Amino acid sequence: MLYLGLDSSTQSLTAVVLEVEGDRRRVVFESSFNFDTELPRYGTRHGVLPSPDPAVAVSSPVMWAEALDMMMTRVSGSGLDISRLAAISGSAQQHGSVYLREGAAERLAELDPGKPLAPQVEEILSRGVAPIWMDSSTTDECAEIAAKVGGNDVLAQHTGSRAFERFTGPQIRKFYKQDFPGYSSTGRIHLVSSFLASLLAGQHAPIDTGDGSGMNLMDLATFDWWRDALDATAPALDVRLPLIAPGWVVVGQLSRYWQARHGLPPAKVIAWSGDNPSSLIGTGLVREGRVAISLGTSDTIFGLMREPRIDRTGTGHVFGAPTGEYMGITVFKNGSLARERIRDAFGLTWSDFSRALAMAPPGNENRILIPWFEPEITPDVPTPGIRRFDLSADDVPGNVRAVIEAQQMALALHSHWMGVKVSTIHATGGASANREILQVMADVFDADVYQFEVGNSACLGAALRAFHADAVSEGRSVTWDEVVAGVTEPLQSTRVRPDPARHAIYQQLMQLYAACEAHALGRGPEPRRPT
Repeated sequence: MLYLGLDSSTQSLTAVVLEVEGDRRRVVFESSFNFDTELPRYGTRHGVLPSPDPAVAVSSPVMWAEALDMMMTRVSGSGLDISRLAAISGSAQQHGSVYLREGAAERLAELDPGKPLAPQVEEILSRGVAPIWMDSSTTDECAEIAAKVGGNDVLAQHTGSRAFERFTGPQIRKFYKQDFPGYSSTGRIHLVSSFLASLLAGQHAPIDTGDGSGMNLMDLATFDWWRDALDATAPALDVRLPLIAPGWVVVGQLSRYWQARHGLPPAKVIAWSGDNPSSLIGTGLVREGRVAISLGTSDTIFGLMREPRIDRTGTGHVFGAPTGEYMGITVFKNGSLARERIRDAFGLTWSDFSRALAMAPPGNENRILIPWFEPEITPDVPTPGIRRFDLSADDVPGNVRAVIEAQQMALALHSHWMGVKVSTIHATGGASANREILQVMADVFDADVYQFEVGNSACLGAALRAFHADAVSEGRSVTWDEVVAGVTEPLQSTRVRPDPARHAIYQQLMQLYAACEAHALGRGPEPRRPT
């Protein structure tokens, strides 16, 4: 059977078709296109509509609908035996919200297959744009919501995160405050994921627990909307939100629109999720103790959690996982940017960078760099600026090793709240090709590190979730280990083993790094260098 996974990211739409025959899983089709390039008439830049206010980031739901229509043309013309398509699921950028008019459900059910999707979707929007995860214009709304529920600690205990500007609840509150007539005319508020699932099914789709937990509105204990948060956000919000459902729920089947317009079968439509929860499956993190570290524009660490442990510092997040459990995630803004700044400051190539890293000893003789080249979110650092402790600014090997060690120690330090003993790390992102960096990662965490080369883990995760949900709906028993078998294992040849002696060095250095970070934040005295 064939299973289609879709991923609507900030900048692009990707499709993966997974073929499952017995114990074999293989990707038989993959396609992607960039919104800016393929749909220039919407005027987006990197998938975002230009705004004179740098804090505002919105995009076009109509563009996403047109992209979905275009991608289904590619899928139906792929040469695959499309009649074997059993189920479809997807992932989308988290936190973004789409606002539909009263009566949208009837219009979704009556989409005309003889007409393009985009103009039909435009008619049912009560708000022409969708605020997305990059928006940081809701600081006031965050404070208001937190105050009404008893503070950020209370909010995090219930929803998994303190109030964040990019989260959906504060964005909804801002819309209610600034455009009350528009809010009043809104019959349903979807996430990007549930909006696109609704277009496929021709009816309102639920929000899954993974994406719902990125809204500051869902109670982690009950996997249902938390009444106090709803009341603190906007009036009558409960009647405007979809139901919450597990990620393996069958929403419906592909509506008549898709069958008649693209010749697709009545495949099952599975609840969509957010890109982070879907990536959890796409990287094979279905057991506690396995984590992924993405070394990209931002550095990110995430993994499965059996219980919803909360980050008391307010920087980490707890989301629902597609397995029915939880996932922890912490994001650092100064990722590849910081590495590039150090490289460029000394006029190095990446090969030079690797050689310089090897020249300085592990632990860097207790020399520390705090690489906040840009405002940081973990920890919260609104004013950027690098800090050096016992480190000369012109020491090339020292600064190269210092930035890598600082990033890896920050990843370890700020993921302790997850309460997970890390045994295996799947490393992704551009810098994961550098084995010297991976050796520092292995030594800091005392864990085996593997390079992981999945092109789009969120999209692959969506296809695997479609397979799992199809099996569950048919009454077939399948474990998550069986679901991901054969397609999410990293190459054994890329294994990087930790060195016990170097790990001992980093255990001591971690204490010094934490003291340096606290001092840089104004929360502690200037640290003393160990003698």
